[in-house]
Amino acid sequence: MRIFKILAVIIILLGGAYAASMYYFVDESKNFTIEKEIDYPVDKVFAQFNNLQNFTRWNNFFTSSPSIDIDYYTPYEGQGSAISYADPKNDTDGEMFIRYENLNKTLKYQLFEDKNENPTLVDVKFKPVSAEKTKIIWYVHTPKLAVWRRVQNFWTEDRFAENINKSMVNLKNSLGNKVEKDNQMAAIKYDSLMVENEEDKLLLGINVSTSNKKDALYKNIVMNYNKVYNFVTMDLGKRDDEFGYPILITDADNYKDKEVSYFLGIPLSKKIGVSDNNFNFRSVNPSQNYVIYYKGSYEGRIRAIQQLIQKAKKDEMRFGDIRQTFIERPMEGQEVNVKLSLSVYK
Repeated sequence: MRIFKILAVIIILLGGAYAASMYYFVDESKNFTIEKEIDYPVDKVFAQFNNLQNFTRWNNFFTSSPSIDIDYYTPYEGQGSAISYADPKNDTDGEMFIRYENLNKTLKYQLFEDKNENPTLVDVKFKPVSAEKTKIIWYVHTPKLAVWRRVQNFWTEDRFAENINKSMVNLKNSLGNKVEKDNQMAAIKYDSLMVENEEDKLLLGINVSTSNKKDALYKNIVMNYNKVYNFVTMDLGKRDDEFGYPILITDADNYKDKEVSYFLGIPLSKKIGVSDNNFNFRSVNPSQNYVIYYKGSYEGRIRAIQQLIQKAKKDEMRFGDIRQTFIERPMEGQEVNVKLSLSVYK
């Protein structure tokens, strides 16, 4: 019995020492500021923060868990919008609100975590550094914690900063895909031959060999596009703004062959684990391309491809594969909207 009494006294003394140290030496709440810059205009960046459906697609707090379930509440965007979330696997839940909005300048969030009645307050300011660069500043005020829980404040700032670092990578990838798509759509000049330098790409897709009989090839492309798209969005959990336009790579002059082999893939920002052996990654090296945008029946693309090949021969350039980038998703019974790119070199 005496041992138990001694242990009880020791526990009480240790508990008292812990409580005293937390009370006198650890703040009951934390205030800190984090600054980041991103190479996109302020209006593009702000739209990723004030629309909570956009926000949850790149913020690491929500994207890092496959088991999290999110409900969105009207107006979905700007002041008054809100979400609630629950993550049964990690045993956490909460609510988030936008309490104030000054367009392209300021947002004020409230985050209630795990039934805590006191919210974390996050003010985010957006400052244009240039026409194509924005500074984002987070001002964070954490809720007051009871003495016994104040030890959490030792790692709160580090945890928040780590989440922002990972989120900024996601945001850059998301905005990159959005801006690339917007720029491509705005720059389209159909049936005009152009020269472009194309950066490297990483594609996740499928290798196919199929018949080149009338309509059979395009039906096969539509079918395999749907396979790749469903795999990327459903199996890998990617959203449309996380990847680029689908690209079909094939021999430049195989439109004359009875059998056609091609690779059809979707651009991703980085390699990830893929368990299905039907799909594989393919790297596309930087290249100089002769380019034509074409809109019409899929069979009609042949004339545009011939123009590219004739141009290469006239310029005494050797050529490699032709890439067909589908600006609009391929659908059976509809016209195609494609960018035809012939890689050329001396």
